[in-house]
Amino acid sequence: MEGLTFYALAYLAAAVSAVIISRRLGLGSVVGYIAAGVIVGPILHVSGAGSDYLEQFSEFGIVMMLFLIGLEIDPQMVWRLRGKLVGLGGLQVVMTLLAVCFVGTSLGFSWQQSALFGCVVSLSSTAIVLQTLEEKGLLESDGGRASFAVLLFQDLAVIPMLACIPMLSSVTTVANSAHGETFFATLPGWASALLTLGAVVFVVAAGHYLSRPVFRAIAQLGLREVFTAAALLVVVAIAALMSAVGLSPALGAFLAGVVLANSEFKHELQNDIEPFKGLLLGLFFMTIGAKIDLSILLQHWAIVLVATLAMMLIKVGVLLPLARLFRLRASAAWLFALGLAQAGEFGFVLLSLGRERSIFSEEIVSILILVITLGMVLTPGLFILFDRIVTLLDSRGAARADDEPEEGTVIVAGLGRFGQIVNRMLLANGHKPVVLDFRAEVVDDLRKFGIRSFFGDAGRPDLLDSAGLAKADVIVVAIDDPDRAVEIVTYARRTNPNIKIVARAYDRLHYYRLSDAGADHIVRELFGSSLEAAVLTLRSLGMHPYEVEKRRNVFIEQDLAGLKRMAPLFDGVTPVSDNPDFIAGFNDIGKVIENAMLGNRTAYNDLVRRGWTPPVLDDSHALKAEQSRQ
Repeated sequence: MEGLTFYALAYLAAAVSAVIISRRLGLGSVVGYIAAGVIVGPILHVSGAGSDYLEQFSEFGIVMMLFLIGLEIDPQMVWRLRGKLVGLGGLQVVMTLLAVCFVGTSLGFSWQQSALFGCVVSLSSTAIVLQTLEEKGLLESDGGRASFAVLLFQDLAVIPMLACIPMLSSVTTVANSAHGETFFATLPGWASALLTLGAVVFVVAAGHYLSRPVFRAIAQLGLREVFTAAALLVVVAIAALMSAVGLSPALGAFLAGVVLANSEFKHELQNDIEPFKGLLLGLFFMTIGAKIDLSILLQHWAIVLVATLAMMLIKVGVLLPLARLFRLRASAAWLFALGLAQAGEFGFVLLSLGRERSIFSEEIVSILILVITLGMVLTPGLFILFDRIVTLLDSRGAARADDEPEEGTVIVAGLGRFGQIVNRMLLANGHKPVVLDFRAEVVDDLRKFGIRSFFGDAGRPDLLDSAGLAKADVIVVAIDDPDRAVEIVTYARRTNPNIKIVARAYDRLHYYRLSDAGADHIVRELFGSSLEAAVLTLRSLGMHPYEVEKRRNVFIEQDLAGLKRMAPLFDGVTPVSDNPDFIAGFNDIGKVIENAMLGNRTAYNDLVRRGWTPPVLDDSHALKAEQSRQ
């Protein structure tokens, strides 16, 4: 067997098995992909002919990663984190780079080599750190927010680093001649500069003015696969344009992502591109692993180990004082310093460019790749060390309040008439929910009124995850599709067992299904308005408002009691007309009201004469009410 089928089989089999084992060991997917590359390359010698083509294809993973990073940049968030982002992130990158340059030149390396490796060491693993922080529930802690700000700055710093690498090289050969550099070489400098600037302006303008109408038109057609194709087209077209003018495709993708960060299609773009980014990025890491020379590892294992420990010590030595300087105390400072002590994924990209520019030899690049990989492997151990330090600090009475997560968010799934009222009520009371709806025209109209809304099918688990379901306090399921509503409630309860779920029910049977799926509070969409119409009718017939209010509350109490009694009898499989227990229960509930409707009002009037009382508060509300009175 040979050709594309053989390579696809070998790479996919190695990737799946290695990544599963790596994740089970707590080492992360990046280490698994690199290990898979080692398997197909140095061990099995599968990679050979066509590996250069695969490497070029895999570089689109980097382009897509930077596009998604650009999408994640919220101007308001950046402004809130400006102190840590610019101050803490900038100082960390500069001080780490200078420290590594000093050590490197002292050991006899050239300043170009020391500077490039300083850039590599100044970056941390965004994928590993954010995933670990989220798994441990520390992403919203003081140390977690500081880590996120620094990781964001590092991702932004990659752009100037990529631009500066050619300046460090003494090689005059242009790497991207195949993309049109020969044509630009014949142009005057001012013309080349104008065309380059024009390409950047075009990317920004097209992302802002052209892409939204196109995505809106596709969304209105309801063709999911075309939307995915359009999202990929945006990334590939930008990469091609940037390559044509001699700029980094990653730079163009990042700019486009920033431009589309406030688009109503942000979440849909993220979820459509994420699978392709993950696969291509995994392929990129596999090509890195395939180039590792195991003989170099066996020959220089001591150098690799010492260099890895030295790298981590340098980073901790830089990060810990900076954490103190920016008032990160106790456990937050240690979380920040130990969490960012490894080198990151972009280090592989910088080393690949350094090898192409002959800044590093093949042997040195292999050693440095092993150093980065070993640092990633040791990262879970650093978080274990952090837990030990926290335990020690707690035993000494050190406060850990700064690492307590902040209050979670609210998600409103569905932006119709029902969801709009819920959203307005939440906004009026100081909450800013994330609202999802799959109708592009509705999202577009509501965003004109300043309502924070995003295009996407709220029934998709990946979209709910990207909207923050795992850490949300409440989700309001306001969509008018009964089946999708049940799916959302089921997934929300499974993903976040502590979340409060408020769901919109179509009718009584839908109420039972939502209750069985795990909804905490269920509102029948027409119950309140219909009841209000009945109240107005009784008042129009001459009944005293006080009497109407009493009878209204008796009706509500009896109706809700009947729903609670009937919910366990509904199994969701057998039709209610074929369920004898359900039929018998239905005939028993609400007899008081039914008899009243038939004219036998004795029992009903007895209930009315007892009057009505305000609803009983649960313990938490009662406690809050008592505290407010004090």
